[in-house]
Amino acid sequence: MKKYFAVFGLSIALLFNSCSTVPLSGRSRLNLVSNAQVLPMAFQAYSQFLGENKVLPTSNAETRRVKTVGNKLIAAVTSYMNSHNYANLIEGYKWEVNVVQNNEKNAWCMPGGKIVVYTGILSVTQTDAGLATVLGHEIAHAIAGHSAERMSQQMVAQGLGTIGGVALSKDPKAQSVFNTLYGVGTPLAMLSFSRGQELEADHLGLIFMAMAGYNPADAVSFWQRMEAAAGNGQKPPEFLSTHPSDARRISEIKGYLPEARKYYRK
Repeated sequence: MKKYFAVFGLSIALLFNSCSTVPLSGRSRLNLVSNAQVLPMAFQAYSQFLGENKVLPTSNAETRRVKTVGNKLIAAVTSYMNSHNYANLIEGYKWEVNVVQNNEKNAWCMPGGKIVVYTGILSVTQTDAGLATVLGHEIAHAIAGHSAERMSQQMVAQGLGTIGGVALSKDPKAQSVFNTLYGVGTPLAMLSFSRGQELEADHLGLIFMAMAGYNPADAVSFWQRMEAAAGNGQKPPEFLSTHPSDARRISEIKGYLPEARKYYRK
């Protein structure tokens, strides 16, 4: 019994000591995996995805536009992280933006700054500020370490914990967790985030787009267009979805605007 409590106590201590703070939001998150462990898996999965999908060339006008906006955001975010003692959180990142031919209204960012924008969402972004809203949101997922957090939660749930440490990049069980979360090997390589993480990405994303010189108020118009683009299709109740309802998302974003405007430089 004493041995059991000793192991239990060590596990609890490990969990408490395996937390980090999300920049800007200040939220404490579980973090059992390091960039050195998770980034190789992300880079491999990203390369696999690009090899299995139609990537538009840089000569394409829309691709150049997406990359231009994306690079402004990346520069602004990198500058902020480096100047506010958060450089360690983006250590090993290899930022990259690609546009993929796909009619789905979607975009995502893997750990390490590997971004994909689907052509289907461009009809909704419409403006550079609309693009900045999408890219800021996806970059925020990477900055907040949401994928590592979900992976850590999944590892704990599956009893993969890390007492003694595990070289995750060489652990087939950990690789399986990563592949499951990202849908590697399927047409969609998209991590399914919780509603709380989505709203946090909205929050940080507004600030990031403001830092890059885009008016954060334009994010409201983008999400209104997204809501309209969804049409009258039946949506599941919010409590059954990993994403917040459109109405709640827009309401929350309006609440974030006063803070985001403080970072806005035209």
